[in-house]
Amino acid sequence: MSFQQSYAQKKMSASDAVRSVRDGELIIVPTGVGEPPALLTALSEQRREFRDVKVSQILAMRKFGYIDPETVEHVRHVALFYGGATRAGGQAGWIDFIPNYFSEIPSMIQRAQMPADVVFSMASPMDAHGYFSLSLGADYTMAAVAKARAVVLEVNPQVPFANGNCHVHISQVTALVEDSRPVLEVGLPKIGPVQQAIGRYVADMIDDGSTLQIGYGGIPDAVVMQLTDKKDLGIHTEMIGDGILSLVEAGVVTNRRKNYLPGKMVATFALGSAKLYQFMHHNPALEIHPVDYTNTPSLAGQNDNLVAINATLQIDLLGQCGSESLGHLPFSGTGGQADFVRAANISRGGKAFIVLPSTAKDDSISRIVPVLSPGTHVSTSKNDIHYVVTEYGVAQLRGKSAKQRARELIGIAHPSFRAELTEQAARMGLG
Repeated sequence: MSFQQSYAQKKMSASDAVRSVRDGELIIVPTGVGEPPALLTALSEQRREFRDVKVSQILAMRKFGYIDPETVEHVRHVALFYGGATRAGGQAGWIDFIPNYFSEIPSMIQRAQMPADVVFSMASPMDAHGYFSLSLGADYTMAAVAKARAVVLEVNPQVPFANGNCHVHISQVTALVEDSRPVLEVGLPKIGPVQQAIGRYVADMIDDGSTLQIGYGGIPDAVVMQLTDKKDLGIHTEMIGDGILSLVEAGVVTNRRKNYLPGKMVATFALGSAKLYQFMHHNPALEIHPVDYTNTPSLAGQNDNLVAINATLQIDLLGQCGSESLGHLPFSGTGGQADFVRAANISRGGKAFIVLPSTAKDDSISRIVPVLSPGTHVSTSKNDIHYVVTEYGVAQLRGKSAKQRARELIGIAHPSFRAELTEQAARMGLG
């Protein structure tokens, strides 16, 4: 049977394809815009016909009908990272959560520590050799494809065919659904004067020839905007977005001075505009790989001069970062923050930046605190933190004593809170 004949045999409607799911199974869905809308809409419409089915994903982008507290006994979302579509359900308790390091989700699947019975994923059209590209999210999905009982792909001509270890062969596929709606676009975050100030501090410390990992958010993108005078930057990141694309277009990113995969940008998922997705299509300068390749510290740290830029919500005077919860209430997840902080620490000449505004709620609350709020989920430990940056400056914590750390962090806190923080530090023996 030819590849085209096999394709025709496996093609069906979305409503038929979701019937390949059995009660009690867990469906793996890629990160972000790799989620297949036709399949998840069909699953939502038929959700009451299932029992104890779970859908697991990092960063759901759309609140499909199955994300419903009234039908969780039929189909329940299990988050690996909370976003706008799932945060309220996670805080209310009817959406479950699996703690993880992004880099380790593939090994959790491979070791059967979390199930991967079925895969639902967006995919590019099939090439002449029978392969599809999961370019929008190779992440943990490639590990799930290798383990799953059923692999269901939503083939969309607007999904780019990217290079790298992100390809699935027609022989691995159980069912195919075709859909041509535009891939979801995600704009750049809003950037204000605080973000710009933080971005300037970080940009000034990035040397020509550095390799960048850039997280999502206003501050990381504010850094990107101020790198247009740099030379020969490289990219080894988890997310490729429009900020990185703007640096490529400015001639700043060449990847020439990378010592690990020189000449290649490396990422595990995409989140951006239609222009970004078009840029990815058969681009020899870009490779999309599974997250255990992009994020594992011992691999990512092989890049010399690796710069990691990630945001946090709150940091205590020892340097513990609470990046994923508001007290005990979940807000996001660990994602790749700890992965890349540790990778930058391993890297020869590496720098890891944790960035945050000094205050929240119109300057009424300090984000630099004596101790994290009760119940806060610690995302990155005090032992891993290198630089912390607010709009008031840079604190270098690596190799510093507890007392020195407290002084460094108080020095970049909002001036209105420095006296109080100094007093509390003294009471804690950190003065």
